[in-house]
Amino acid sequence: MNKKRSAISPIREDNYPEWYQEVIKAAELAEHAVVRGCMVIKPYGYALWENIVSYLDKSFKARGVQNAYFPMFIPVSHLEREAEHVEGFATETAVVTHRRLKKNGDRLEPSSPLEEALVIRPTSEMVIGDCFKKWIESYRDLPLKINQWANVVRMEMRPRLFLRTSEFLWQEGHTAHSSKEEAQAEAKEMLDLYAKFMEKELAIPIFRGEKSEAERFPGAVTTYTFEAMMQDGKALQGGTSHFMGTNFARAIGIEYTNGAGAKTFAETTSWGVSTRLIGAMIMVHSDDDGLILPPRVAPYQIVFNPFSLDEAVLNYIEEWKSRLKGFRIHVDKSGMCGSKWKWIKKGVPIRVDIGMRDIESGKFNISIRSKHHEKYTFTQDEFVDQLGALLEKEQQDLYDRALAYREDKMVHVDNLDAFKKACKEKEHRFIFAPFAANKGLESEIKEKYGVTIRCYPEEMDFETKPCIFSGSNDSRIAIFAHSY
Repeated sequence: MNKKRSAISPIREDNYPEWYQEVIKAAELAEHAVVRGCMVIKPYGYALWENIVSYLDKSFKARGVQNAYFPMFIPVSHLEREAEHVEGFATETAVVTHRRLKKNGDRLEPSSPLEEALVIRPTSEMVIGDCFKKWIESYRDLPLKINQWANVVRMEMRPRLFLRTSEFLWQEGHTAHSSKEEAQAEAKEMLDLYAKFMEKELAIPIFRGEKSEAERFPGAVTTYTFEAMMQDGKALQGGTSHFMGTNFARAIGIEYTNGAGAKTFAETTSWGVSTRLIGAMIMVHSDDDGLILPPRVAPYQIVFNPFSLDEAVLNYIEEWKSRLKGFRIHVDKSGMCGSKWKWIKKGVPIRVDIGMRDIESGKFNISIRSKHHEKYTFTQDEFVDQLGALLEKEQQDLYDRALAYREDKMVHVDNLDAFKKACKEKEHRFIFAPFAANKGLESEIKEKYGVTIRCYPEEMDFETKPCIFSGSNDSRIAIFAHSY
């Protein structure tokens, strides 16, 4: 019996990280940069990011958010005003101490020390807060909703393309409000916006919920998150939304005059996602043949792959391309014999292989990426009528497949022995267990079992029992998992 050929190394229990890197390389998404821990995002990978940006940017603006840009350099003295926040990023922070280079023989060396060291932003709460302090004077200036699309630097010890790199792209939104209730609602609504994007556009099922105390964003009152399961059973935090209360406002001095004429500290939020979303999409959907892309964010939704570069074939394809309005279409004119595998590895949702026989028969032979090597034949009219529905079905099929996989790797436990057993299993899982908030206990669980609380998920439909670690009745259902 012939063994099915695959385009890249098949996923095995022991090679998931290598498989992930091979998917990225084969799809030409990104590569490691000359600076350790940084990456070069190649055009095909950047096109994915642009589609993500386009959707989210429109969604933000529909909520009254305005885009701005802020400096990437932050004086160390500014960070010192919020000690808890600084401590959370201290080990990852890149620092600039000199203003220029000078030549010393054949070498270049730092010269002219700065009067004050500058941090390259790991996040922008402090520098944006300084602007909010100047921009907000009265309750009439609120709410203020600002977002920036930027790069940030967090010096990673163990980098991995898209998941953890020393420099990455993201958006960070910051808002200021006149009431606690309004700010809390804003933070939750941004989480819901992200969740909708993950499920509808990236076809990734997620759990949304509140972070535990140990996993909370430094300086936040409440951190909301959405967590997705990768194909190795590990969790990946896709993004977060934070209710800051008045913590940052007090540290920075963001005050306004309320309706009664009194000075009041603003209630603030921040929220963000990054190029990590691309890493999540790769690990949730891809297979032994390489990348699989949800049609809604794919750079190309359809690729025409001609068997020859005869003028008649190319003209025929161009004619059809012009008729298929509203779809992202690419025509492969490379003339390469291996084009079929190229587009399989790049994860294009629909590939149309076409030659003179197809033109003469008036039919289209198509391949749907997630259906492996199956072929589907349509008449010209059927192809036009059903193309949109085919893409939407592929989008939904990817979500349903990921959801079924996640559901199969979830376990609910109500005692410590069952929890220990689930943690020791060869296959990673999402473990649902009752837990009473205890930061010290969280650290102990992480050290003993290698899992962390990913979130207290919303809308759990089973009874909460006493905490399996402390016996306390003041418990909530938490998701424990190994994570990225």
